[in-house]
Amino acid sequence: MRELIDRLEREKILAPAEFETLLDCDDDILRQRAQAVREQIFGNRIYLRGLIECTNHCKNNCYYCGLRRGNPGTQRYRMTKEQILACCANGYTQGLRTFVLQGGEDPYYTDDMLAGIVLAIKEEYADCAVTLSLGERSQESLKLLREAGADRYLLRQETSNAAHYAMLHPPEMSLSARQKCLWDLKAFGYQVGCGFMVGSPGQTLGHIVEDLLFIKRFDPEMVGVGPFIPHASTPFAGERPGELRLVLNTIAVLRLMKPNLLLPATTALGTIEGTGREMGIRAGANVVMPNLTPANVRGDYSLYDNKNSMEAENIKRRLRAIGCEAVISKGDYFDV
Repeated sequence: MRELIDRLEREKILAPAEFETLLDCDDDILRQRAQAVREQIFGNRIYLRGLIECTNHCKNNCYYCGLRRGNPGTQRYRMTKEQILACCANGYTQGLRTFVLQGGEDPYYTDDMLAGIVLAIKEEYADCAVTLSLGERSQESLKLLREAGADRYLLRQETSNAAHYAMLHPPEMSLSARQKCLWDLKAFGYQVGCGFMVGSPGQTLGHIVEDLLFIKRFDPEMVGVGPFIPHASTPFAGERPGELRLVLNTIAVLRLMKPNLLLPATTALGTIEGTGREMGIRAGANVVMPNLTPANVRGDYSLYDNKNSMEAENIKRRLRAIGCEAVISKGDYFDV
C-alpha cells in the first residue's frame, strides 16, 4: 500500500487496478499523506466560498435530485438580482471573497439577465471572484457570462461512464453533452470545476477510476466529490448513501494526483457525518462553502434529504479547532 501511495505522489497516475486498491483501502496512511501534501502547498489555509442557491427550479428530471422537475412536493423559488446582491453584501462582511451562484437549470434566467447579475456583483465587489454552477449552457451563453466577468464554473460530470450516466439521468441527457460543456468552459478561459458523487446507485470502483482518469485528462482547477445521499421524492429514495470511507479515500487520491487542486469538503460530506467537513480537510480538502442563501428559502433547496448547511462564523470556529485558518481571499487556483 505504501509503495502505491509513494508512486501516486511521485508519478500522479496509477494503473486502474492500483487505483481500485487505494480507493478500497482502510489504511490511514493514504489520508495522512494527502493531508501532508495539502499542508506543504497551502499550509493551514482553507478557502471559503459563499454559496448562494439562487433558484430551485430545474428543467431536468435527474433521478437522484430533489430539485427534479418531476418532484411536485418542492416549494419553488427564484431570487432577484437585488436579493442575490444582498447575499453578497452579507458574505463580504463575513470575509468571503468568492460568491458561488448555484441553481437548477432554470430557463427563467436568460443569458442577458445572468450577465447583468454577474456584472453587478463584479462592479460592487471588484476584489471578489464569481463562480457559476447553473448546469449545461450553450457556447454563446458561456461566452457571454465569461465576458460579463464570471471567473469560474462548476459542472459535475457525475460519472464518466456512459452506461452509468444513463442509469442516473433521463434519456434526453447525455454524458457526451455534459463533457462537451466542460471542454467549452475551459476553452472560454474559466477556472473549471468538475466532479462526481461517490456511492451513486450502480456505481462501482471501476466507475470511480474512470472519473479519476477523466480528471487526469481534463486537468480542472477544481473537483467536487461528495457522497450520494438519497432524496425521498426521487426514484432512488430507497438507496443507501455513499460510504464515508470511500469519499475520504477519493479526496485523498485526488490530492495526491493533483497537489494544487481546489478540493472542497462538501456540504454532503458534512451531512452524512457531523464532522465530515473536518474529516475531508484531514484527507486533503482545502475549500469549504458557507451558505449565504436566505433562511426563508434555504430549506427549499433540497438536492438530498437532511442537508447540513453551515454559516461562515460556525465554519471558521470549527476550522480553528482543528488548527486551520479561514483565508480572506478569493483563493485562485494559482494563489498558493
